[in-house]
Amino acid sequence: MKKLGLVGGISWVSTIDYYRFINEGINEKLGGLNFAECIIYSLNFDDFQRNNTNGDWDATFELLLNACRSLEKSGADAIVLCANTAHAVSDQLEKEIKLPIIHVATATANEINKQGLKKVGLLGTKFTMEMDFYFKKLAENNIEAIVPFLQEERDFIQQTLKEELGRGIIKEQTKRAYLSIIEKLIENGAEGIILGCTEIPLLISQDDVSVPVFDTTKIHSKEAVNFAVSLN
Repeated sequence: MKKLGLVGGISWVSTIDYYRFINEGINEKLGGLNFAECIIYSLNFDDFQRNNTNGDWDATFELLLNACRSLEKSGADAIVLCANTAHAVSDQLEKEIKLPIIHVATATANEINKQGLKKVGLLGTKFTMEMDFYFKKLAENNIEAIVPFLQEERDFIQQTLKEELGRGIIKEQTKRAYLSIIEKLIENGAEGIILGCTEIPLLISQDDVSVPVFDTTKIHSKEAVNFAVSLN
């Protein structure tokens, strides 16, 4: 089994889900008492958020690079960045370290293509929704992504991810607001919805939405499991 290096803490709430899903996935494939060989480097979420909010992506890159190098030195065979937003610098990271980075957007695109969808709604941090790193990966797989049109809606998602979901706080009124935003995306042609922040599945599930929902935490974890048990 290959050893996974998880960059977590962004946030710790969703890192728990990554750890659980990866271990459950390994056991499902190998049975018995087989579970994941993995190392978790848990960052201080405040450092990550502060850098992003200030637009200091160089500092974000250095923060993640230090974590990746630590995992590399500890014997990891691949890196799992346990946050969608962190993938804004994943291409840079992969150039600096000698390990593959299992990319959340590529894994998600593969799942969308399995269902034959061509246009999806993307929810995530404002960085995921407003920068181009996620859109590029989807476009490479012939998938068009749309995000909430109104700035106030994107700001609301960012604020609730930071102040509520990232702290493990679940509010019914926040869920209703998310579902209203999702319905607008569907009205604008979205055939599926990407829950493109690892905290959003804490609030929204497939049972809440009329079109296919893509839980990136589960999808990314599944891809990490496939890598860990692969023979190549």
